[in-house]
Amino acid sequence: MSEVQSEAAAKKRNPMRMALGGVILVGVAAVLYVIAAASFKPHGPADLREFKKASLEKLDVPAGPRAAPATPFTGLDGKTATLADFKGRVVVMNLWATWCAPCKAEMPTLAKLQAAYATQPLTVLPISVDRDSDLNLVTAEMAANPPLKTYRDPSYRMSFALDPKAGGFPTTVIYDKQGRERARMTGPADWASPEAKGLVEKLLAE
Repeated sequence: MSEVQSEAAAKKRNPMRMALGGVILVGVAAVLYVIAAASFKPHGPADLREFKKASLEKLDVPAGPRAAPATPFTGLDGKTATLADFKGRVVVMNLWATWCAPCKAEMPTLAKLQAAYATQPLTVLPISVDRDSDLNLVTAEMAANPPLKTYRDPSYRMSFALDPKAGGFPTTVIYDKQGRERARMTGPADWASPEAKGLVEKLLAE
């Protein structure tokens, strides 16, 4: 093959090589884009059904997050609060009463849960439905279970504002950092158990 023919053949091959190289680069870029998009794609709410076992066997995990009621309750100082005040934190709200034996039995485990995550954005929120005349019993129960704080709703407004309504006492409702109900437990549980901590940690990680 003459030098002129070799140069002509080389000129024909170069555009083909460039085109093939371009196709490969585009393909690689597309693959990298898909991987990156999958990495940064926002995930939906975590599935908490894996924690329906042992002491949380009766845990109710709704198909979708439920809105939190705007119902006010009070602290020991008489100041009004709502669940919206705790947005940005995982909240374990426990509706209880001093006349409820199962409520009192599980209270130390709620205290242990709060203590275990003292440095994390977790608030265990025990709300007593006791009448005013039993306030001394409420404060004594909280004093025996630090670091829990006293909150009150003697009119049962929170119990009726939940959707569905509270089915009895104790009722514990778990809210995520966006303020949405993600799980609920009617009846006592061991809130210091591995399954309870696993549930809390899953929500803290969202």
